[in-house]
Amino acid sequence: MNANKIGLEEKKIKPVVDQLNDLLANYHIHYQKLRGCHWNVKGSHFFTLHIKFEELYTNAQQTIDELAERILTLGKPPHSTFADYIANSVIKEVNTIGVKDIELVKFILDDFSKLIEIEREIMDTTAEVGDDGTNDMINKFMQFKEKNTWMLRAFCGEN
Repeated sequence: MNANKIGLEEKKIKPVVDQLNDLLANYHIHYQKLRGCHWNVKGSHFFTLHIKFEELYTNAQQTIDELAERILTLGKPPHSTFADYIANSVIKEVNTIGVKDIELVKFILDDFSKLIEIEREIMDTTAEVGDDGTNDMINKFMQFKEKNTWMLRAFCGEN
């Protein structure tokens, strides 16, 4: 067995690293979208959403750092160019200028849905290869988005 520095088999961990790099790419696009929402929100919900979007992009920034550091912990380099992020992300950029506040929230809800889907796939892979450290980290990220999905859907008057 060819194990990395933390005892995980190189061949088995490669799919995890690839998935983490894809998640990292998606988080970068999501992060920038949150920044745009924060900067460009207008209307009667300005104060509420301005603060919420800042909370969410601060969390996304921390998540990005944790993802990159986990990839490095697994012995591989994280993606680090916008070309990589755009090429590997299922989340797409949007123009947030002039968009109604509720539509901005729906952009974020859509991102959360895609990120949760990716995270569930990663958790399946990490469970198969015995990578409990990555599994725990991803589970924490997913729980944050699940709770905030509920809150943002309630804000929009949805179930």
